[in-house]
Amino acid sequence: MLWDMFCRVVDNFGDVGVCWRAAADLATRGEQVRLWVDDASALSWMAPEGQAGVQVLAWPAEDAAIPPGDVVVEAFGCNPPAAFIAGMAATPRPPVWVNLEYLSAENYVERSHGLPSPQAGGPGAGLTKWFFYPGFTARTGGLLRERDLLDRQARFDAPAWLQAQGLALRSQERRVSLFCYDNPALPALLDTLAAEPTLLLATAGIAAAQIQSLLGPGLQRGRLRAVVLPALTQRDFDHLLWSCDLNFVRGEDSFVRAQWAARPFVWHIYPQSDGVHAGKLEAFADRFLAQAPPGMAQAVRACWRRWNGNGGSMDLPDPAVWQSHCHAWRDGLLGQTDLMTRLLGFVDERR
Repeated sequence: MLWDMFCRVVDNFGDVGVCWRAAADLATRGEQVRLWVDDASALSWMAPEGQAGVQVLAWPAEDAAIPPGDVVVEAFGCNPPAAFIAGMAATPRPPVWVNLEYLSAENYVERSHGLPSPQAGGPGAGLTKWFFYPGFTARTGGLLRERDLLDRQARFDAPAWLQAQGLALRSQERRVSLFCYDNPALPALLDTLAAEPTLLLATAGIAAAQIQSLLGPGLQRGRLRAVVLPALTQRDFDHLLWSCDLNFVRGEDSFVRAQWAARPFVWHIYPQSDGVHAGKLEAFADRFLAQAPPGMAQAVRACWRRWNGNGGSMDLPDPAVWQSHCHAWRDGLLGQTDLMTRLLGFVDERR
């Protein structure tokens, strides 16, 4: 099928990161995707080699007459241009129209996933838009996961990859990745990490700028040494997560990739001015920690709360227990169908 996927970049390029993974995943399954995006600049470093079957196009003008494909996906409620929607309505066999929503562990996701939204007016009058929610249970849309992900992980050589990045490894040194928004809790984290031999790998952008400001030109504190990384492709970001003992991630895309990495992780949820992100963080913690040992669960929740400005402590849980739980959580997710497989089945049913 021909898919039209629409994406607007709000900030931080997380939206286009998710959309690129989704488009590329569809293409590896034989689908053709036109990815319409209002700012594709981040793809020059996220996915410099592109993907056969994916065509990246500039966001069309409001009055552009473009014949729609078989499926239209608007990411995160971004609304395609009016003329494009009118063209959908005028097509003898209208495309399946899907609103791919943001990821959440909250209970409303199961209630809302797959619901129709009949269009009573406007350029799409008579059409139906369908809500498709990613999630962590069988009653949601699932999570993005490429079909070759586990094979790539099994073949991955972490020491070789780190050496290829010019990183000299030291004995008994834990490796920690840092990908975060601007975070007032970072000084407390550095104090915690500096108590043990630690190599902190700071991603380019906001994380790197904070580390350079706090540690100065030497990029050291106590037994901690930091390295500022260049911008990484999405594939190399996976490699970074697979190479580390602990990963600090943010937003949606890196949050999901950290779970597939099956390593201990701390999530910096996207902060919202009305504070609703705190409830979203707790909803995921409730699911993630439901089967965890009580002591570890309490420590992880406290750490996540502190990292997200909601009290708590920056003390880190026992790494071996934390690692075991993350692996078990990942295995549970692997027992569920992935996002693109579910979306393909959903579309087929409605065609």
